[in-house]
Amino acid sequence: MSTLWFETALLPSGWARRVRLGVEDGRISALTSDVDPAPGDMRGAVALPGLPNVHSHAFQRGMAGLTEYRGDSQDDFWSWRALMYRFLDRLTPDDVRAISAQAFAEMLKGGFTRVGEFHYLHHDPGGAPYANLGEMADQIVAAAAETGIGLTLLPVYYRQSNFGGAPALPGQRRFLSDPERFARLVEVSRHAIAALPDANLGVAPHSLRAVTPEDLAEIVPLAGGGPVHIHAAEQTSEVDDCLAWCGRRPVKWLLDEAGADARWCLVHATHLTAQETARLAASGAVAGLCPITEANLGDGVFPAEAYLGAGGEIAVGTDSNILIDAAQELRGLEYAQRLTRRARNVLATPTETSTGRRLFDAAFAGGARALGQGQTGLQLGASADIVCLDPDDLSLAGRAGDKLLDGWVFASGARAIERVWRRGELVVEHGRHVDADRIGAAYRKTLERLLA
Repeated sequence: MSTLWFETALLPSGWARRVRLGVEDGRISALTSDVDPAPGDMRGAVALPGLPNVHSHAFQRGMAGLTEYRGDSQDDFWSWRALMYRFLDRLTPDDVRAISAQAFAEMLKGGFTRVGEFHYLHHDPGGAPYANLGEMADQIVAAAAETGIGLTLLPVYYRQSNFGGAPALPGQRRFLSDPERFARLVEVSRHAIAALPDANLGVAPHSLRAVTPEDLAEIVPLAGGGPVHIHAAEQTSEVDDCLAWCGRRPVKWLLDEAGADARWCLVHATHLTAQETARLAASGAVAGLCPITEANLGDGVFPAEAYLGAGGEIAVGTDSNILIDAAQELRGLEYAQRLTRRARNVLATPTETSTGRRLFDAAFAGGARALGQGQTGLQLGASADIVCLDPDDLSLAGRAGDKLLDGWVFASGARAIERVWRRGELVVEHGRHVDADRIGAAYRKTLERLLA
């Protein structure tokens, strides 16, 4: 058993001082507070449970910053998507592993200790399945293994380009499946994650525009007891197309017809009516929000104040991985509300007055549910996934309790993270992944070749 000691730690019951944790087989096996450190304890200042990242397309880390120029027409999500298709068209399995490893290492140093990988790049550049149908899934698993991040693998089902059975586009050929092939893909993916400690599996119908209702009914049961993730109502044109197809908006259709419930995570869910907001909150489904990506793509602003006020659960994700920083995702969520409401501390409440704590608690609880995790947090039996803040970061100077979270979320970010443990193993030291040099060198070599 290894032991860790912290000056202060955020436990499920609240902040505690002088906390000592014992870790055995990756889980917290002993926990005491108001104790002095013992010889041999690894010591830290401020301990937080690692946050879940509920939505990632890891390979897109390789194109971060490559689409920040204006073309001949007005740029929007759809013009960005065309550029993304061109980038992924050349990726090999080795490329996906190298890029994913870099993304996962950055997630760990940014405060995320588990990722939900919404994995839709399945086939070779011509659209043919690899001899090993799960070749690309194997590369995601390998990247998770070499970085140490927790993995919830979410194989994506994709069949059509738009509502009503519109044929898939050429740029989508690497994603496509039918129900029979996808069932095999889920099984080989389940086998692939077996070697990873505490990895789990769900399924991800890409979106209503990419999946027929009949196929949706077939593939959701493949998750077994695992989570179900789906993109929903990210763009206004998607909502308009859905209305033209069935007379209902995407979120309303999912609630009416698919039975979206506590197993589901609706990613983005940006464009909701007041009725949809209330119904989604009552369903138990988690809204998976990706504020940095949503701002980068010009998607819009999720009605977080109304949704949380109705008892809804949220989580955050890094989506396109243009910038990976847990605190900045939380900050972006609050700032978008401030800009649209022209008010401050919008998501705090009279009883939860610290905005940083309110955001952190909501994203932690919703993220754990969305990724199908069991016991979480700094408590007995939970995985020892711990983020340690640097007491020398000036954003934390003179602070205690929830003010530490406010300082981290609103005045610093990843730079304030000193160490990270994942299942009790030190994976980030002095603000860098312990294998950053090797992972970074492989990533650099990959990008230099791809962009030559």
